[in-house]
Amino acid sequence: MPSQTASASNSRRNIPRGLIEDARRHVYEAAIRTPLVRLNYDAPEEIYLKLENLQPIGSFKIRGAYNAVRLLPEQQRRRGVWTVSAGNAAQGVALAARKAGVSCKVLVMDTAPAAKLDAVRRLGGEIVKASFDDCWKALADRSHPAMDGAFVHPFEDDEFIAGNASAGLEILEDLPDVDCVVAAFGGGGLSCGIAAVMKEWSPRVRVFAAEPETAAPLARSLATGSAENFADWKASWVDGCGGKSVFPRMWALAHHLLAGSIVSSLEEIRRALRIVAERNHVIAEGAGACAVAAGLSGKCGAGKIVCVVSGGNIDLAKFSELVAA
Repeated sequence: MPSQTASASNSRRNIPRGLIEDARRHVYEAAIRTPLVRLNYDAPEEIYLKLENLQPIGSFKIRGAYNAVRLLPEQQRRRGVWTVSAGNAAQGVALAARKAGVSCKVLVMDTAPAAKLDAVRRLGGEIVKASFDDCWKALADRSHPAMDGAFVHPFEDDEFIAGNASAGLEILEDLPDVDCVVAAFGGGGLSCGIAAVMKEWSPRVRVFAAEPETAAPLARSLATGSAENFADWKASWVDGCGGKSVFPRMWALAHHLLAGSIVSSLEEIRRALRIVAERNHVIAEGAGACAVAAGLSGKCGAGKIVCVVSGGNIDLAKFSELVAA
């Protein structure tokens, strides 16, 4: 279902509770229920890790992708599906397409690491590479001349966000007295999905977005009060989060559901990557480590903090370089 542009900067959008509940009933046809573990590190607050890197595709994106493809009208799904991705959504949509018995094409950002591209190919996805700018435009336009079939937006639509929201329900079940959740913000589908859950099931829980300093459009948007571009955007190894702009429909969710955006330096994110590897033996990709860096920053307030390790799809050579530094 095509998205409509938000008409005003202060318009409020919500994800229907019933859609989240329906997603929860079906998401485990493709995803797994991931564990929540304490971070073995001395910090002022209790920090927990939600290990979405343990999903079958190594990322939370399987939740939203499967739900979105599942809910496509059969006539549309039969034409095949396509998406735009830095790698993780591509894997999720490719796996969902394979389960549905339909073809999948992916417009992949040229910043995507080889590990993610190899996984997409293994799942049967056809890859078309393009520049980050070209991919970001395709996300906004919801079309691209090299693509055909039914478009699965990797973060913007209700169905995708509702699938991601299932992770928030799991957090509440495993840690009912959680005070704060932190999740990486690329397009916003994960953090806003979890925040939609908290609004409906536990309104006292604050949800923060995490962004790298090289790509922090949400922090800029929250500061100005409207959806903004990030003119100083730079590519980095934190490839799974940090877009060039906040889309209007995501702003309509983020500005009233999220408690704020915590921006971390690449060095802070690298240190978090190493802490998680050393103390919990967990391989996190940049976006997952970005959430942990935010959780360790002291900016989330007091209490029990859950950091969503959103994925673990990082080239091992790059991972070794980062943790050895």
